[in-house]
Amino acid sequence: MHPSKMIELKFDEQGLVPAVVQDINTREVLMVAWMNSEAVEKTRQTGQAHFWSRSRKKLWRKGETSGNVLSVQEIRLDCDADTLLLLVNPAGPACHTGERSCFYRALDG
Repeated sequence: MHPSKMIELKFDEQGLVPAVVQDINTREVLMVAWMNSEAVEKTRQTGQAHFWSRSRKKLWRKGETSGNVLSVQEIRLDCDADTLLLLVNPAGPACHTGERSCFYRALDG
């Protein structure tokens, strides 16, 4: 990924956009997180997913403590330019619980 002119993203009133993270090979949805403009730029510059923690109010790199980094292969945006899709090669489980995906539970059990 090369830093270049970014299409104008539509950030919400907190300066955030949701980012859906999908395994580029299996197409499995791994997680959803939030990105601010700094997280988007850091991700583009490094090729590793960075997000904004709303609870901790700080930037974080996925895998900085677990080692389960997400190598970003492509960043897409939806038709309204207010949601991102990160196509990634995961280095391990995406979920902090150790599950491959954060979407491992069914609503009805």
